[in-house]
Amino acid sequence: MDKIEGSVLRSPADVRGFADFDGPLYYAPTGFIDHADDPNTLPLAGSRRGFSALEIIRRRDGGGAESMILPLLALEGWVQNSGRVDEINDVLNRLTTKRADFAGLDMASCHVMGIVNVTPDSFSDGGDYNSTDQAIARARALAAQGASILDIGGESTRPGAEAVSEADEIARVVPVIRALAEDGHCVSIDTRHASVMEAAIEAGAAIINDVTGLEGDEWSMEVAVASGRPVMLMHMQGEPGTMQENPQYDCAVLDVYDYLLDRIESCERAGIARDRICVDPGIGFGKSLSHNLELLSRLAIFHGLGCPVLLGTSRKSFIGKIDPAASPKERLGGSIASAVNGWRHGVQMIRVHDVHDTVQSISVATATSMV
Repeated sequence: MDKIEGSVLRSPADVRGFADFDGPLYYAPTGFIDHADDPNTLPLAGSRRGFSALEIIRRRDGGGAESMILPLLALEGWVQNSGRVDEINDVLNRLTTKRADFAGLDMASCHVMGIVNVTPDSFSDGGDYNSTDQAIARARALAAQGASILDIGGESTRPGAEAVSEADEIARVVPVIRALAEDGHCVSIDTRHASVMEAAIEAGAAIINDVTGLEGDEWSMEVAVASGRPVMLMHMQGEPGTMQENPQYDCAVLDVYDYLLDRIESCERAGIARDRICVDPGIGFGKSLSHNLELLSRLAIFHGLGCPVLLGTSRKSFIGKIDPAASPKERLGGSIASAVNGWRHGVQMIRVHDVHDTVQSISVATATSMV
């Protein structure tokens, strides 16, 4: 097989070839079934979604990875041959166990997070809700449409975006957060700056959503620990200004997985329990079209981290790569298709601009899966 940079290739090797492999293996649920009570399936993160097989993945020398599909019915024999009994038991426990409530939200359901950018330059809606009153009204409308979380951001992190001062960011988001928190809404602060996190928490933010995985500011981890708030850790390669220039990975799926695992373990050492952590693979943040598609095709692998999974694909440029004629606001179809794909892979939260349409699509997908 020819190597494809950053991708996972299906291996022609038989099951024993992977059983004899002594390096690290990765496990992605696949063969999804609507009813988790099917005797040949296991529940995906405690939900009604089930999976009937594992894609077992290993890195290849020189980059990339290869995989094989193992039906759950054949798993016991493979485990005995591989000698990975404890490892598989741990993996299956993480893949199947229902997540604890996150910011008071039941993680057995798929929640929609509504995006409110209080910015003049966000890639899709910059300037649409630039005033405090406009942003508050927009957020309340998204909540009425079914958003469980309102994600408030005061700095654009689109490719090529320029940084704003932390004082300006605070001035943009705090009045909005305070008003929404007083309404009783679950509000997240979308920021990479510790001072903004502190101000947002004081104003009533319930969740910290950091595109740098609490690495972008030397004080972010300390603020997150002290706050007691749940955190969302995203993967991003590089900085917003340059991240899309030439992103490179040995294997995008596995590199992102390893990064998020490292960040989870860093948080745990600092005092943030795993049940306070959500992970986000960072679609569009330092990733080419092929990297994004690899991640979207194997989203269920991230359940192996033992945390809720957040997916953000709304109006992003990878949709524009597939449909070049579509402007950001003309990418609703692609946004919904990728959201339903995320639901199929069991993600617990989906971050979107178009709340009503996404809630409707997930509701219909859920209803038809229960027939």
